Amino acid sequence: MNDPGLDGPVKEAAEANENGYGNQFDSINQEDQHFLDPSRWWFASTACPLIAGTFGPIANALSICALVENWRVYIPPGSSEGYGVDIRDPAWLIAINAISLAAALVANFTLLLNMAQRVRFEIAQPITIVGFFLSGLLLIALLIASSTDAFRLQPPSQHALTQAFYYAIMAAINYMGVTFVMCITVYGARAGKYRTGFRLTPPQRTLMLQTIFFLVYLLLGALVYSYVENWGFLDAVFWADFTLLTVGIGDNFVPLTHTGRSLLFPYAIGGIVMLGLVVGSIRSLVLERGKQKMQARMTEKKREHALRSVDLENQTIRIDWFHALTFSKKGKTESELREQEFKVMRKIQYSAESRRRWMSLGISLTAAFTLWFVGAVVFWKSERPQQWSYFVSLYFAYTSLLTIGYGDFIPMSNAGKAFFVYWSLLAVPTLTILISNMGDTVVKGFSQASDWLGAVTVLPEDNGFKATFKSSIAKIVQFRVFRNVDITIDGRAASGDPSAQEEKALRRQCNTAEIISDKIAKHLESEELKEAARAESHGDLLDRDIHFYHFVLAKEIRHLMQDLQVSPPKEYSYGEWAYYLKLMGQDENDPSLHRAPRAQVERTEGVAEAQLVPDPDAHGGMRMKPWSWLGNRSPLMGDKVEAQWILERLSATLEHELKRMRSRDERVRRRPPPISMSDLVQGPERLSSGESPPGEEAARVREKHE
Repeated sequence: MNDPGLDGPVKEAAEANENGYGNQFDSINQEDQHFLDPSRWWFASTACPLIAGTFGPIANALSICALVENWRVYIPPGSSEGYGVDIRDPAWLIAINAISLAAALVANFTLLLNMAQRVRFEIAQPITIVGFFLSGLLLIALLIASSTDAFRLQPPSQHALTQAFYYAIMAAINYMGVTFVMCITVYGARAGKYRTGFRLTPPQRTLMLQTIFFLVYLLLGALVYSYVENWGFLDAVFWADFTLLTVGIGDNFVPLTHTGRSLLFPYAIGGIVMLGLVVGSIRSLVLERGKQKMQARMTEKKREHALRSVDLENQTIRIDWFHALTFSKKGKTESELREQEFKVMRKIQYSAESRRRWMSLGISLTAAFTLWFVGAVVFWKSERPQQWSYFVSLYFAYTSLLTIGYGDFIPMSNAGKAFFVYWSLLAVPTLTILISNMGDTVVKGFSQASDWLGAVTVLPEDNGFKATFKSSIAKIVQFRVFRNVDITIDGRAASGDPSAQEEKALRRQCNTAEIISDKIAKHLESEELKEAARAESHGDLLDRDIHFYHFVLAKEIRHLMQDLQVSPPKEYSYGEWAYYLKLMGQDENDPSLHRAPRAQVERTEGVAEAQLVPDPDAHGGMRMKPWSWLGNRSPLMGDKVEAQWILERLSATLEHELKRMRSRDERVRRRPPPISMSDLVQGPERLSSGESPPGEEAARVREKHE
């Protein structure tokens, strides 16, 4: 979203001029309707490769831990398995274990090359799937062989399996899981559900790389401390894990040497910084990007449900179980009917957003409680020699998940230590997502409640207790009826102080491409305004209107680039939408451009219906098919923010207009713009009402827009 879509598409527009109109809109059509793809195939094309790219390196790390130490120990009388004597593994076990690791490393490396577009999908996927499957299969065979009486010592009380054995179990499970999700991805690509290849974004690649770096950092630190403190390597992995995750669960493994304590200073802070980067990537990826897809899907489902619930007799439409809106067609103009549709769609948006937030919280809570309760079961079973009860295991799991780490209970068994490392790594994304979802729901509610309680008790607002209480009640009532968006006279939505919003947006313009595009837009504004004034001085009002139309397009594009940086995303009123659509050549007062909303989405063999069709006579080189604000082609549908949707189309319209001005056909160059200079003076309120505004002088126009 840093690319404002002005400087890059200029070249595309030139190419489209040679090859025909509308090529630059192909990606817009595809992206706008991408939210209609079934969720399972979106998951297969995007989330499955991400899971494979993240859990593949984790499985490699677990497999390394399974190879570096022997799988059996002899327990002397009166000792425990944590202090057993190693029994050398047979050569065949080491060889098969090494082959398994090598195959997994090749598979993971090939997967990463495919994601970096260095190896083609058709070549990389067979190698990746076969490699991971072979690794998991070999480990499973070793685990089965290691469970036989021939491998174990007699009597059983003097024999135990080491942490390496349990790391092999978890590595095998991960390899088979990665193989499964990659098979789903390949099946979807072969079935034509999406293109062959991965459409991973930079944040997704960043998360995978950060995961790899963190695991390498953890294992290298464990290797150093195994030599410095004379620990076993896997005991050092256990120590490094609860150190970098800031759990700090006990005093059995603490640095005792001067060197070990000195190295802790840089090692701990470096690991915490890397962990923070991983947490930040998870937040950006899952919450900022994943929620857009989820929101778009829920809005579509909510829209379909609302249209099926229309009661024509009572003139009501049900948004959800608790909210129904009334509508009326009698005596209303086309613009008023469209505004009515727009408001219903806004209500559907808000309802879907609320549902998404609470559903996300429910899913993340379920995942966190599953991690807690299932983890407690494993610790309960593995720590039987310490006579842990299930309640003690719950207590230990809870204090570890919250990184409290009292240290009163510590896993001492080999199974418990190995499982703790893997379990605590899974807790990082689980709790990150849970805490973030709580911030959008529960924490936000508590914050608003505390602010309101303070305003009506000890910290009143400037107007006093009574006025604050009345305004709070009014806001609650207004929210239950409909959320409104304020409109300023120049047709741009205001959230608080408009100048403050603009200043905030300008401060956040740090991307080079955006700054360049902003300068281009300013240059176009200046040139087109000069041409408009020159044409007016010669009495050519049509040429004046054309150049002034170009000036307004450039100016609004620059405004929209600023709106893209506003958080939360800016929402435009119906008057503003009517204004922007008019600039694109779409008149909200023209019934021929509209149609009744349909609940059933029009699709052909899994491909969504296009919103735009080629039309060289239309402004922008494309025209929208007849559509409804409550239809699946509504600008309020999809996973794009409103400013991005408008910006893309205004940019394309300006590109087409600049091409048109280079035409050798004077009739093409002199085609009237969709909106005259006198219309532009009136602002969006007059345009959306359908009234014909009076003419205005160019001086007033320039004064208004400058």
